Amino acid sequence: MAISKKRKAANAKVDPDKLYDLASAMALVKEVNTANFDCSVDLHVRLGVDPRKADQAIRGTVTLPNGTGKTKKVLVLCTPDKEEEAKAAGADYVGLDEFITKIQQGWTDIDVIIAAPNVMAHVGKVGRILGPRGLMPNPKSGTVTPNIGAAVEDVKGGKIAFRVDKYGIIHSSVGRIQFSAEKLAQNANELISTIVKLKPSSAKGAYIKTISVASTMSPGIKIENKF
Repeated sequence: MAISKKRKAANAKVDPDKLYDLASAMALVKEVNTANFDCSVDLHVRLGVDPRKADQAIRGTVTLPNGTGKTKKVLVLCTPDKEEEAKAAGADYVGLDEFITKIQQGWTDIDVIIAAPNVMAHVGKVGRILGPRGLMPNPKSGTVTPNIGAAVEDVKGGKIAFRVDKYGIIHSSVGRIQFSAEKLAQNANELISTIVKLKPSSAKGAYIKTISVASTMSPGIKIENKF
């Protein structure tokens, strides 16, 4: 595939052998972005873990101080006594059986699903559909909870879930390209600091191996590891 003039110019501004500090990397990713829309800025953290081992399958949640820049569509699966709480907190869809049926029919037009603990037997019916899409509610990510209202407010306020993939890498958005470099750096710092806190005692050697950042349409920028 031919490289566009814009991409060539962007590539020329990034030193592939240099490790940039967090603030400089975020300023540079804004400068070399070639998209003409408000694209995502994504952090990629390679860890020295073996995801096949249960205690090293890193996953968690973090509330980004400046939010995600994207309004997430939230489905709450709960019994009728929790519906008003969910709606008041800002959930986009609230119910149970009708949404289980819709999901079985192929509907997955949501970003996050929050479920009350007492309906998880129903949710299990669509686990094979939700799991591969990263939508299955899980207590570790705070999406299975009796505190429905607080969970919805957290997601709407910038709380995100992350998990290591089979290659030992965590990929996560830390905002949009319209964010200031300072806000992107603050979000990235919060995410990395949270990942550091999750280091398993069984992990040997370097825990964080490499960190890089890129927008949807930009070259990758390597970040120095001071964490």
